[in-house]
Amino acid sequence: MHCRLANASEWQLRAPPAIFSEYTHLFQTLTGTATRVKLATEGQPDSWTMVNSHVTIAGRGNHVVNLLFTASQENSLNIKGSTFAITGAGRGLGAAIAARLAGKGASLALIDIDRDSLDKVADQCKTGGAEQTRCYDVNVTDEASVETLFDDITRDFGALHGLVNNAGVTRDALLVKHKDGELVSKMSLQQWQTVIDVNLTGVFLCGREAAAQMIQTESRGCIINISSVSRHGNMGQTNYSASKAGVESMAVVWAKELARYGIRAASIAPGFISTEMVHSMKPEALQKLTAALPLGAMGEPDHIASTVEFIFENDYVSGRCIEVDGALRV
Repeated sequence: MHCRLANASEWQLRAPPAIFSEYTHLFQTLTGTATRVKLATEGQPDSWTMVNSHVTIAGRGNHVVNLLFTASQENSLNIKGSTFAITGAGRGLGAAIAARLAGKGASLALIDIDRDSLDKVADQCKTGGAEQTRCYDVNVTDEASVETLFDDITRDFGALHGLVNNAGVTRDALLVKHKDGELVSKMSLQQWQTVIDVNLTGVFLCGREAAAQMIQTESRGCIINISSVSRHGNMGQTNYSASKAGVESMAVVWAKELARYGIRAASIAPGFISTEMVHSMKPEALQKLTAALPLGAMGEPDHIASTVEFIFENDYVSGRCIEVDGALRV
């Protein structure tokens, strides 16, 4: 027997106990948008979570299965009153994202290694409308510290509904540089490892712990990784390009793995945005890059912040990378 229905967010299944476990397994292994499934035999109601708004149910023999659906907004994420963690929140994109969510009435867990900068951003968020704000000066490359961090966030706020993996660094260098037949320089292992530790390992650790807390507290949520236009490969950025390609791929994997728990994952690839990191480039390089932008100007941090807001509020965005780059390609 095969049944297929669409656009349902709540399903009710009645079946004989003999095939109950079979249907349970099918529901638990489907993937897609999380929905609530109710399975019941006569006098023995139970509840399971299943994923996919387009459902195929397969059974053996001539068992009759009644599927009913009712509309539900259970999957939508309301920014107001929800709790969001932001790494690299002390400046630049992180500070802009925090300000944007504060203006929507969110509760914010602000994370950075620079406590003084965090405190300034926190004060601005409180003034800007945040329901609650706490600061955590944590090194995202340290596993034990990250585990404690997300335990503390859940304890302090009661739940976690969103994470923005924004913390990142650059250590630009050519892979190797020769001049007049002599080796002048090469990217050092320390330059490589520093970027990979923060940009890739830090994202992995924070994403893992955020997901674990969301599942434990049954909080449907969303994880956003900040990637980059450089993820496709930018000269002088072997380390940075590799790390940003990695965080995009992780978001795709997490979207598939975590959907069954009602957790979405996505990434954003900014182009050249007017932040401290971009302005640290050599003036001549910055001028050349700006002139090459099809729109003729760098983006502003709020362009990225508004994209974060869009992903959080749109409960059908998952597993994709949104490019906000002014049509730039590197």
